[in-house]
Amino acid sequence: MASSKLLSFLLLSLFVIFIFIDPSNSSPDNNFTEAQSRIKSKKVNLSLYYESLCPYCRSFIVSQLVKVFNTDLLSIIDLRLVPWGNAQYVKPNKTIICQHGEDECYLNTIHACAINIWPDPRKHFNFIYCVENQGLHAEDNLHSDGADAVWKACSAALGMDQKLIKNCYDNGYGRKLLLRYATETDDLHPKHLFVPWVTVNNQPLYDQYENFIAYVCNAYKDKALIKACMPHSLHVTGEKLPIPPVCYAERR
Repeated sequence: MASSKLLSFLLLSLFVIFIFIDPSNSSPDNNFTEAQSRIKSKKVNLSLYYESLCPYCRSFIVSQLVKVFNTDLLSIIDLRLVPWGNAQYVKPNKTIICQHGEDECYLNTIHACAINIWPDPRKHFNFIYCVENQGLHAEDNLHSDGADAVWKACSAALGMDQKLIKNCYDNGYGRKLLLRYATETDDLHPKHLFVPWVTVNNQPLYDQYENFIAYVCNAYKDKALIKACMPHSLHVTGEKLPIPPVCYAERR
């Protein structure tokens, strides 16, 4: 009888130990990691194709796109900023011509360098936000020294190494980055018609770009878990909204 009880006790003990060491049984840490993986795999691709001196791009970045960082939206978004916009390059030497002049080409390149150096969107967006926000309160056509002073003031305020950005621009790597953005923008299907040009999962929002949060939430399957997607007003109705101002592309 005693040996039977002892055998039962040993079997029960082995069963309990098996439960705790079996990798198929999830721990709280595993559950958290799995939840993170699910969110990552379901993330929505949000892309902004823009140019640095288009006033409507500036306004969108400073007033609208910043909401991604002021809410929990960033946890479900893969954000991509593409600073090329309506610029063009002329073959065979690929001379770059920007819609708003040389200052725009310069700042587009500075943006491209910042994105490359600090790939974390929270890092490079802060820099781009700062540059564009200053531009909203400056003259439309900045002098070269003015454009230079703007980004340097932002990098200093944010503790971002100016030398890294300057080296990227001076050694020509920034231009290479810009030409890659040119190819990406030119390969858009359908072609972009203006900037800011916003896409959600590679689908353009056209003149509904200011309603991008609704489209992001609509594309995300577990929207009930995201506070920014909770308001009833955040839904795609298909109704005609006022067309926001844009910088139209000039086709050649």
